[in-house]
Amino acid sequence: MARSDQMKALLRAYAGNNAEQFLSVAMQVAADEARKGHVKLAAEIRDLIDEAKSRARTPQLPRPIPLAQPRGELSELLSVTYPQAHLQEMVLSTAVTRKLQRVLKEQRESERLKTHSLSPRRKLLLVGPPGTGKTMTAGVLAGELRLPLFTARLDNLITKFMGESSSKLRLVFDAIRITRGVYFFDEFDSLGLQRGAQIDVAEMRRVLNTFLQAMDQDGSDSLIVAATNLGKDLDVALFRRFDDVIRYETPDDTQIDLLLRNRLSIFAAKSFDYRSLVSTARGRSHADIVRACLDAAKDAVLERHDFVTEDSVRQHLQERTVNPGL
Repeated sequence: MARSDQMKALLRAYAGNNAEQFLSVAMQVAADEARKGHVKLAAEIRDLIDEAKSRARTPQLPRPIPLAQPRGELSELLSVTYPQAHLQEMVLSTAVTRKLQRVLKEQRESERLKTHSLSPRRKLLLVGPPGTGKTMTAGVLAGELRLPLFTARLDNLITKFMGESSSKLRLVFDAIRITRGVYFFDEFDSLGLQRGAQIDVAEMRRVLNTFLQAMDQDGSDSLIVAATNLGKDLDVALFRRFDDVIRYETPDDTQIDLLLRNRLSIFAAKSFDYRSLVSTARGRSHADIVRACLDAAKDAVLERHDFVTEDSVRQHLQERTVNPGL
């Protein structure tokens, strides 16, 4: 067993939060035990020391404060989920995938960046047509980083009463500071429309100004993710508040083929001709293609067919309207 002087040294190192000294004394204890012939005990102590050193070298992200559900007034402004989604489950362009990988890498290495006075990306603006993966991206970031996903309920956040919306927005940013998570503002254009637009009113100007100030002052560890289908309508002052602007598009032919294979592989025969459906799916969003595949799979099950058919998928794709802006 450790000598009395070694025990006191261990306690002093622990009390002083001196991990290096603690492990050094522990190694002395292991060496003493080995000299006494207690080889097994010495080996176990060394293994524990090696494990502790390994953990110390691994960057640790701040742990989120457990929060089953926002309480009080905040419960009307935020809803919370705990996604299990992963980036590899998404079919995205190479450019979008690389940007998201960069965000995840910087978040996972945030402590290393901070030791060099650098900050990880954590304020993201997602711009693109409906159904292209913006909402799923927020869930993927939360799932990959094992954080809760808080979705802002803008219908409750924005009111017609002077000053009330800004007050509620400040309450949300207090939560962002206190509880680490991914905070998602969907349909962000309702908050960030250009100042001076025809539908602009005094209350909305105040809300936008409050949001800009809150973004500037925010120094939390949370991720703030905003999504909009109307990037061109956003106030230009918003763009520089975000660390990155990620632009989503409808899938190209390669992505369409992959989406079809991912969704139909367990329902389709080996001879199924995926490429014949690409031209029909062209111009449609990721979500529309997925829904068409699922509808065709349901048809096969309900009609007791062995496999889904190309004609069934094609019919459901044709029922989906091509995005008129593309």
